[in-house]
Amino acid sequence: MSLFELYFKLGLQHIADLKGYDHILFILTLCAVYRLSEWKKLLMLVTAFTLGHSLTLALATLKILHIDSGLIEFLIPVTIFLTALANVFSGKQNITPLLHYLKYSAALFFGLIHGLGFSNYLRSLLGSEKGLALPLFSFNLGIEAGQLMIVAVILLVTLVIVDLFKLPRLHWHLLLSGAGMGVSLVLMIERFPFG
Repeated sequence: MSLFELYFKLGLQHIADLKGYDHILFILTLCAVYRLSEWKKLLMLVTAFTLGHSLTLALATLKILHIDSGLIEFLIPVTIFLTALANVFSGKQNITPLLHYLKYSAALFFGLIHGLGFSNYLRSLLGSEKGLALPLFSFNLGIEAGQLMIVAVILLVTLVIVDLFKLPRLHWHLLLSGAGMGVSLVLMIERFPFG
């Protein structure tokens, strides 16, 4: 197995690992208000998230940026909570270009935080590697592939629930967003870094 394949698979496994469900939960809340027909808008959001986490993943892995991991582990569920809260307040509204731009900016910023979370795992793997560029690129690509698979599953489930079973769209996105808010609140309490 090549170095590229090894780190690609590690990135894919890392995002799909249910022990790291907080990252999956973020993707779920990000997708909660979108339907399959809106895949382009959602792809832009996931790309913004990827750009953010790619940057900080690289900076933290290369030891250019260091932020306390306890703080990062607390901030990850904060990003989930804020994304879910924004979904709830958007209600029945269609996502306007301005709202989508704000969501894009938030996804980029939240990606910066999640990248720092990914970096702890990757840094532990890279201890013996001489060159970091290929493993870093491959790992990030694996994470992106995993995220896109999660998005596809969420969109397909939404298609079945909303379009085939005729659950009102608002009820579905409130259910997903509410689940995201509830789990993230528990995680924030568990991971509170102060005191």
